[in-house]
Amino acid sequence: MARFASSRSDGQDRKKRIGTATKKGLRTARALDRLHDRGVDLSEHLDLAHASRPGREVQRVNVDFPLDLLHEIDVEARRIGVNRQAYIKLRLADAVNAR
Repeated sequence: MARFASSRSDGQDRKKRIGTATKKGLRTARALDRLHDRGVDLSEHLDLAHASRPGREVQRVNVDFPLDLLHEIDVEARRIGVNRQAYIKLRLADAVNAR
Protein backbone atom coordinates (compact mmCIF):
# COMPACT_ATOMS: atom_id res chain seq x y z
CA MET A 1 0.00 0.00 0.00
CA ALA A 2 1.43 3.37 -1.04
CA ARG A 3 2.00 5.95 1.64
CA PHE A 4 1.45 9.63 0.86
CA ALA A 5 3.28 12.36 2.68
CA SER A 6 0.69 14.88 3.65
CA SER A 7 0.24 16.99 6.73
CA ARG A 8 -2.89 15.02 7.61
CA SER A 9 -1.28 11.57 7.54
CA ASP A 10 1.73 12.90 9.47
CA GLY A 11 -0.59 14.18 12.19
CA GLN A 12 -2.41 10.86 12.33
CA ASP A 13 0.87 9.00 12.71
CA ARG A 14 1.83 11.30 15.58
CA LYS A 15 -1.51 10.70 17.28
CA LYS A 16 -1.11 6.98 16.80
CA ARG A 17 2.32 6.99 18.43
CA ILE A 18 1.02 9.01 21.38
CA GLY A 19 -1.94 6.64 21.78
CA THR A 20 0.37 3.63 21.69
CA ALA A 21 2.57 5.12 24.38
CA THR A 22 -0.40 5.55 26.72
CA LYS A 23 -1.50 1.97 26.10
CA LYS A 24 1.79 0.54 27.37
CA GLY A 25 0.28 0.50 30.86
CA LEU A 26 -2.52 -1.68 29.50
CA ARG A 27 0.00 -4.02 27.98
CA THR A 28 1.76 -4.28 31.32
CA ALA A 29 -1.51 -5.08 33.09
CA ARG A 30 -2.29 -7.71 30.48
CA ALA A 31 1.18 -9.17 30.88
CA LEU A 32 0.71 -9.33 34.64
CA ASP A 33 -2.69 -10.93 34.12
CA ARG A 34 -1.13 -13.61 31.94
CA LEU A 35 1.59 -14.25 34.53
CA HIS A 36 -1.05 -14.52 37.24
CA ASP A 37 -3.10 -16.92 35.13
CA ARG A 38 -0.04 -19.14 34.73
CA GLY A 39 0.47 -19.16 38.52
CA VAL A 40 3.67 -17.10 38.53
CA ASP A 41 4.59 -15.36 41.80
CA LEU A 42 3.97 -11.63 41.17
CA SER A 43 5.44 -10.35 44.43
CA GLU A 44 8.56 -9.02 42.69
CA HIS A 45 6.30 -6.68 40.69
CA LEU A 46 4.47 -5.29 43.73
CA ASP A 47 5.43 -2.69 46.32
CA LEU A 48 3.89 -4.36 49.37
CA ALA A 49 5.26 -1.71 51.74
CA HIS A 50 2.65 0.71 50.39
CA ALA A 51 -0.15 -1.76 49.68
CA SER A 52 -3.55 -1.13 51.18
CA ARG A 53 -7.13 -2.25 50.76
CA PRO A 54 -9.31 0.73 49.89
CA GLY A 55 -12.25 1.17 52.21
CA ARG A 56 -10.71 -1.11 54.82
CA GLU A 57 -9.14 1.41 57.18
CA VAL A 58 -9.24 0.25 60.78
CA GLN A 59 -10.18 2.19 63.88
CA ARG A 60 -9.73 0.58 67.25
CA VAL A 61 -12.66 0.74 69.68
CA ASN A 62 -13.09 -0.43 73.25
CA VAL A 63 -16.31 -2.15 74.28
CA ASP A 64 -17.23 -3.38 77.73
CA PHE A 65 -19.16 -6.68 77.90
CA PRO A 66 -20.81 -8.31 80.89
CA LEU A 67 -18.80 -11.41 81.89
CA ASP A 68 -21.65 -13.84 81.22
CA LEU A 69 -22.08 -12.48 77.67
CA LEU A 70 -18.32 -12.62 77.11
CA HIS A 71 -18.32 -16.27 78.22
CA GLU A 72 -21.12 -17.08 75.75
CA ILE A 73 -19.21 -15.27 72.99
CA ASP A 74 -16.10 -17.33 73.76
CA VAL A 75 -18.06 -20.61 73.72
CA GLU A 76 -19.69 -19.79 70.38
CA ALA A 77 -16.40 -18.55 68.89
CA ARG A 78 -14.69 -21.83 69.84
CA ARG A 79 -17.61 -23.80 68.39
CA ILE A 80 -17.22 -22.20 64.95
CA GLY A 81 -13.40 -22.13 65.15
CA VAL A 82 -12.59 -18.43 65.29
CA ASN A 83 -11.18 -16.15 67.96
CA ARG A 84 -13.28 -13.78 70.05
CA GLN A 85 -12.54 -10.70 67.96
CA ALA A 86 -13.37 -12.43 64.69
CA TYR A 87 -16.64 -13.75 66.12
CA ILE A 88 -17.70 -10.29 67.31
CA LYS A 89 -16.88 -8.80 63.89
CA LEU A 90 -18.81 -11.54 62.11
CA ARG A 91 -21.91 -11.07 64.25
CA LEU A 92 -21.80 -7.28 63.96
CA ALA A 93 -21.41 -7.49 60.18
CA ASP A 94 -24.34 -9.93 60.01
CA ALA A 95 -26.49 -7.62 62.10
CA VAL A 96 -25.64 -4.55 60.02
CA ASN A 97 -26.16 -6.37 56.70
CA ALA A 98 -29.51 -7.76 57.87
CA ARG A 99 -31.04 -4.26 57.95
